[in-house]
Amino acid sequence: MNKFLVSIKLALRNLYGNKVRTALSLLGIVIGVTSVILILSLGNGLKNFVVAQVESFGTDIVQIEVKTPNTAHMSSENASSMTGGMQITTLKLDEIEDVAKLSNLGSWYGGILSQQITNRNDENEQTYIFGVTAGMMEADGGAELESGSFFMEEDGRDLKQVAVLGSKIKEIFFPGEDAVGQSIKIGGKKYKVTGVLKERGSTAGFSFDEVIFIPVETLQRKIMGIDHIQFAIFKVKNMDLVEQTMEEMRVIMRDKHEIEYDNEEDKKDGIDDDFAVMSIAEAREMLEKVFGTINILLICLASISLVVGGVGIMNVMYVAVTERTQEIGLRKSVGARNIDILWQFIFESIFLTLLGGVIGIIIGISFSELITYIISTYGYDVEFKVTGYSVLVAVGFSMVVGLIFGFYPARKASQLTPAEALRKE
Repeated sequence: MNKFLVSIKLALRNLYGNKVRTALSLLGIVIGVTSVILILSLGNGLKNFVVAQVESFGTDIVQIEVKTPNTAHMSSENASSMTGGMQITTLKLDEIEDVAKLSNLGSWYGGILSQQITNRNDENEQTYIFGVTAGMMEADGGAELESGSFFMEEDGRDLKQVAVLGSKIKEIFFPGEDAVGQSIKIGGKKYKVTGVLKERGSTAGFSFDEVIFIPVETLQRKIMGIDHIQFAIFKVKNMDLVEQTMEEMRVIMRDKHEIEYDNEEDKKDGIDDDFAVMSIAEAREMLEKVFGTINILLICLASISLVVGGVGIMNVMYVAVTERTQEIGLRKSVGARNIDILWQFIFESIFLTLLGGVIGIIIGISFSELITYIISTYGYDVEFKVTGYSVLVAVGFSMVVGLIFGFYPARKASQLTPAEALRKE
């Protein structure tokens, strides 16, 4: 035990006695550990933010949305075709009303998004117009009224030109005024403002505060000249039955759209469906898998700098062995064993990487806090928090690197005989 402590003391003394070399050896490890800490912190922060945004609609939600046939729902092909201008026009409001009759589904709303020129007096803006059914306020847990009222179901049936404003839209067109009861022009036509929503913020990059809500039937027939919608959202009464309910929804939609499958595998994948059914729970699981995979890949990339730092430490240890052959010879001549010399140099390597790890963790935490603060100034509530898991991963990586890259120089030093060591000096 005494010889073990001697090896530790000698290792620390030699590191302290060569401050410049020690500092240069630390650089690669510090950069590597800082990178790992930042990647884990940013990855977890972004994942938690996106998941929270998705769950802001409620955790008991199931959604039907349009999908390009012959593509997977979450595939890049489906996403690119949708954003590239391809219109799926097969999802109808009456179909959604039939789906809503399922016993396990409660409140719901359907909708479609458009962009129109909106103006009042001398103020003109290109704004998002969200055509929705009257059930939005009940089905969307994140929507709350600041003033006035939401439009009614009969307003949609009668194609009324009524509107509910997002909080930022209200401030643009009615700064310091009560907007309720006043008029605003959308696409050149007057709409009466019936209500204003409370500030909500952004969800997955989409700001509900910068939207005007009107009855979906009014948007379809008076503005866009269409009869389809893009999505529908339903509240589920019993989440234990959600999988069964989702399958019942698919059965109804396939019957409405006359979609048939020859085998169960294709049916399970829904490859020919022009719609997709997804729960919030599925969306969360998918997001966690995606972020988990991205984190692993980024950690592997960040680990390259740790390996580079390890190579630097190995080179420094080789130089140290060469410079201290007399010390090795003297220690062996007074009874030090090979294992004592081995541990001395391994400890030096581990202490180097451990110190670099601690410095890297401190820098990583500082940068995480700084990034959180900078992003908060732009109005985003994202917290890049360094977890205990992140610290353990970073410290573990650095110590393993120190052990691996320090072993060979340490082994070389331990195999020197006293006579050989003294003769080389």
